[in-house]
Amino acid sequence: VRTRAVLAVAEIPGDAATALLREAHAGTDPAVRRHAARELGARGVTDAIPTLLDMVVEGHHDTDAADALSALAADPAVADRITTGLTDRLGHDAGGTPGRRRLTQALADLPGAPATRALARLTQDEDRAVALTATYLLGLRADR
Repeated sequence: VRTRAVLAVAEIPGDAATALLREAHAGTDPAVRRHAARELGARGVTDAIPTLLDMVVEGHHDTDAADALSALAADPAVADRITTGLTDRLGHDAGGTPGRRRLTQALADLPGAPATRALARLTQDEDRAVALTATYLLGLRADR
């Protein structure tokens, strides 16, 4: 019921709806938190970043979470914060190989030199799939 309520509130624009989403994000239900975080990220609320990063690692709507992180990254300081969060999680056994691949892919749309440097380091990753993904993403960045 709470998840459906968050999805309904997400359809409503404005500060009052954002406040309700913040409240839902502060709760203890992980599914509700994830849905609220995705919408908060789309609304420019940086408090959602840690939850969005966890979603990428865990594979819970990871593409949507990466899109929300990319939207938040329009601000260079926030982009650097997100890049740091992604690379920090890469340094830990973040969901094993699948989590590392998702984290690498999430770097794709982040602007700035820190994301480019992170991808460059990942081209030498011991996991061949991570290294190839990073190499491909760096090529796309070069073409932009």
